[in-house]
Amino acid sequence: MEQAFDVVEFLGLLFVLIVAIMVVAAAVMFVIDRSQTGDAIRRNYPVIGRFRHVFSELGEFFRQYFFAMDREELPFNRAQREWVARSGSGAGNTIAFGSTRNLNVAGTPIFVNDPFPHLDDEYTSCEPLLVGPTARTPFLAPSIFNISGMSYGAISKPAVQALSRGAKEAGVWMNTGEGGVSPFHLEGGADLVYQIGTAKFGVRDETGGLCDDKLREVASHECIRMFEIKMAQGAKPGKGGILPGAKVTEEIAKIRGLKVGQDGISPNRHREIDNFDHLLDMITHVREVTGKPVGIKTVVGAEEAFRDLFETIARRGPEAAPDFITIDGGEGGTGAAPMPLIDLVGMPVREALPLVVNLRDEHGLRDRVRIVASGKLVNPGDIAWALAAGADFVTSARGFMFALGCIQALKCNKNTCPTGITTHDPRFQKGLVVESKYKRVANYAKGIIKEVETISHSVGVSDPRKLGRRHVRIVQPNGRSEPMNKIYPSYSATTSS
Repeated sequence: MEQAFDVVEFLGLLFVLIVAIMVVAAAVMFVIDRSQTGDAIRRNYPVIGRFRHVFSELGEFFRQYFFAMDREELPFNRAQREWVARSGSGAGNTIAFGSTRNLNVAGTPIFVNDPFPHLDDEYTSCEPLLVGPTARTPFLAPSIFNISGMSYGAISKPAVQALSRGAKEAGVWMNTGEGGVSPFHLEGGADLVYQIGTAKFGVRDETGGLCDDKLREVASHECIRMFEIKMAQGAKPGKGGILPGAKVTEEIAKIRGLKVGQDGISPNRHREIDNFDHLLDMITHVREVTGKPVGIKTVVGAEEAFRDLFETIARRGPEAAPDFITIDGGEGGTGAAPMPLIDLVGMPVREALPLVVNLRDEHGLRDRVRIVASGKLVNPGDIAWALAAGADFVTSARGFMFALGCIQALKCNKNTCPTGITTHDPRFQKGLVVESKYKRVANYAKGIIKEVETISHSVGVSDPRKLGRRHVRIVQPNGRSEPMNKIYPSYSATTSS
């Protein structure tokens, strides 16, 4: 009896202690909130005003699980993410009952089914496509769908390893991003596209200029098939790359030529390129030094600038042309960028791509300059649309991040990514198991290609590269759809009419 009383008395004292601590804590927070001048809500409503910030932070996570419908979220909705997840797991992507997509939304592409499609034994897969016919070592690119630029530094070591191994397994290329090539890119054995950003990480001299010796060293790796000169990125046109210092480890610093903890800031543009002649000079120089195809990555702001580019190529001759042009839409993604640039600058890829394709064809460069489409293209319909619009290849970064397990936590710039993809914190990286994730990467790439082939077969062509604008209708604001070749006539159509 006495022992029971002691327990009750102890619990009572513990309760009083807890209440006292809470009262003291509340009193301290009350004084702090009343005294501070930075937050009006906390100053006017001490203690309870703090819950507003807590709920705002938690709302970001709760929305995607409890409140948002399948097709509502941005930048990617649940339906898009789950398609990638099912595809990556190797599970079937068939669904029941009906589509959850609102087909009346302006801009929605609708593919035109053929009343007499090819039989199963009449289908073919895409043949490899030659890039850089004038280079000493052209690249016969095997896949229509590939991995877009993600730097080691912006993403983690296990993420790079899984992507590299998955790309090799699926037979797709992987872009290194502007952070240079790391041992983890090379160990997977995939075809690589080496991106030269404005800071020229990995191929720069002591003054930040281009170093020919380092270019040759990089090009000596057989798996590096092409070079891409990054002029602009869809999420931040006019702004160089940003790698927060929290992500610059000793290893990354060595690869990039930075100090540990130093922000990796790229200039707004290449200092030696301030007109299209200078751009073609650099393309020609890099191609001559490396012997491999060289292209550019850029964002469309207006037709006039790209018309100037192709007229400069016409004046100098097709041998001076880039071997490929990657068109990144203004809706493209990034790990860190100012919101005004993410939201407001750069033409969307769905407008930009047909425009550039037409300019290329108008100048007779269809077989000389390949067009690569990029920017929020993650599902089969996106890739099929891009091919129909005239792209030769499509690349995706965020689609492959979802294949790795990205949950769209929006923490890419904070080194706290909970899935280990965009962090260098070992605590989080341990969740990304390369042996498992590389298979999901490969399955996702193969799943995309298979279902794009399914779409192409349904519209009556034998392989995806035969898709054309006549095979797509675009929903208009009045709810009716119009043929894509009427909204964006191809150059051949305009000249024959």
